[in-house]
Amino acid sequence: MTDVPFSELALDPRIEKSVEAMGFTAATPIQAQVIPLIRSGADVIAKSQTGTGKTAAFAIPALEAVDTQEAKVTIQVLVLCPTRELAQQAGEEIRKLSRFLPGIRLAEVYGGANMERQFIQLRRANIVVGTPGRVMDHMRRGTVKLQHLRMIVLDEADEMLNMGFKEDIETILQDTPQERQTVLFSATMPPAILALAKTFQMNPQTVEINASQVTLEQIDQSCVEAPASRKMEALNLLLRYHRPNRALIFCNTKHMVDELGEYLNTHGFSAESIHGDMKQPQRTRVMNEFKRGRVDILIATDVAARGIDVNDLDYVFNYDIPLNTEYYVHRIGRTGRAGKSGSSITLFSGKRQMGILRNLARAVKSEIRVDPLPTQEAIRLREHQRNVETVVRALEAGAGDGYEFMVEQLTARGYTGERIAAAALSLRFPESALPAEAAGKANRETRREGDQPSRVPKAKAGPAAYGDVVVDIGSANRVEPKHLVGAITERSGLSGKEVGKIDIYPEFSVVGIPTDRVGDVLDTMKGCKICGRPTRTTRLAESEREEGRPARKGSKAAQFAGERIAKRNQARAGGPVRRKRKIPDFEG
Repeated sequence: MTDVPFSELALDPRIEKSVEAMGFTAATPIQAQVIPLIRSGADVIAKSQTGTGKTAAFAIPALEAVDTQEAKVTIQVLVLCPTRELAQQAGEEIRKLSRFLPGIRLAEVYGGANMERQFIQLRRANIVVGTPGRVMDHMRRGTVKLQHLRMIVLDEADEMLNMGFKEDIETILQDTPQERQTVLFSATMPPAILALAKTFQMNPQTVEINASQVTLEQIDQSCVEAPASRKMEALNLLLRYHRPNRALIFCNTKHMVDELGEYLNTHGFSAESIHGDMKQPQRTRVMNEFKRGRVDILIATDVAARGIDVNDLDYVFNYDIPLNTEYYVHRIGRTGRAGKSGSSITLFSGKRQMGILRNLARAVKSEIRVDPLPTQEAIRLREHQRNVETVVRALEAGAGDGYEFMVEQLTARGYTGERIAAAALSLRFPESALPAEAAGKANRETRREGDQPSRVPKAKAGPAAYGDVVVDIGSANRVEPKHLVGAITERSGLSGKEVGKIDIYPEFSVVGIPTDRVGDVLDTMKGCKICGRPTRTTRLAESEREEGRPARKGSKAAQFAGERIAKRNQARAGGPVRRKRKIPDFEG
């Protein structure tokens, strides 16, 4: 269906002015079909996914239907939503659309909000948006009276039934006038929805926007295979490779949402989790943090994510494969909005899940590309390319003005422009972000002309090729080997196989590192958070390891480590926590 300009829908001029102020010129398919039907007074059933503009589809004709000249204000429109977040979202959209309409008085009623404030709003409201449970509560108190209701909208009706609101919805509908108009929106059409429509609607007009009609052209869809036991490590690599500005990760269970959130935060990502078992104030805080950009990654279940409406979401990750085609479209449709491009990446394990993805691709008539898991070298190269683009943007914006005199001084000392620029870049970008070949070249070139290469023969691989570092966090903070390995590999570029023996004590941990990489690890681990706690990493000299002598310099953890390591063989009872680590097959 071709786009229909809002100017052709003959909207109230004041609403059309609001639509233009919101930056919209053409109606979406669901808006173009539903707005005229609701205006005609017919009952409507609309099957549509989130992100297709359905809120405006019912809000615009609802606003036009409100009589703002009543002598006594009454509730004329009621919008029911499954969650507080969706009610807030619908209320916000209605306020924007009624910006130039005097006399529109909106009340939002949902759990977790101040009842007294709702009482005050309801006394003067002609439009009410709320959740079924709280609307029922106000009906029992007599603060919501529906005898003058003209229109009722059931938004996300399938989810309201899934959440157990069937009896509440039926009770509310039975308490409304017989001649009221009933508009029902649902992403799916299970038998329960059809039964509800048959009971409470009169000759409803049906509009269906199929998954194949939803615009997915702006979304790059791909999938990556990962063993079920290593999906967290795989997601870690994908996030480091793509570095999304803002991402939404979907899981099928609340338990996995919590577990994945804990994992990502212990590995240096800024992530929050949201699901139905969380208390409302906590859910509100998480949603606000994500919408304001204070949190980069949000992990959610399908139901909890229904209230998320963010236009600048650039990545959607399906940690678990969605349960059906509608959920898949519902998930990935949260990116690629408002004319912007977006990406969706789905993790799968084995041939059976690969088959499910093929069926999804056929259903949505799109290609879901199979990509390999990025390697550590690919991640470094991608980071290097991002850094180059950062410098290009800075140059194009005129960065560096005022530093010419400093450049002249350095040039006068015999340094070339290339070396000055390289030194300046090294202050901004760590060497770990360089590709391996470039990093090796940089190391060779930074050696002074008078330096001579070391004549000491290279040690053979084995215990002698490892040195120890001390990290001042231990079992008292519930640290485990996987936390230490994850932090070190992510920061330094070491692979998990290169990390040596790990001894965890209550207040600190000792980690074996290849001797030629100890310096890199000490540099890159500065300011690293492990298990949510800032840590300090110091060197443990080989003589201190063998003799148990405390280091003269360094952290207290390093001093204690020197003493404790010498006695660890005699202190097995109550001594260090030792675990044989199972190293992932992934690089890093």
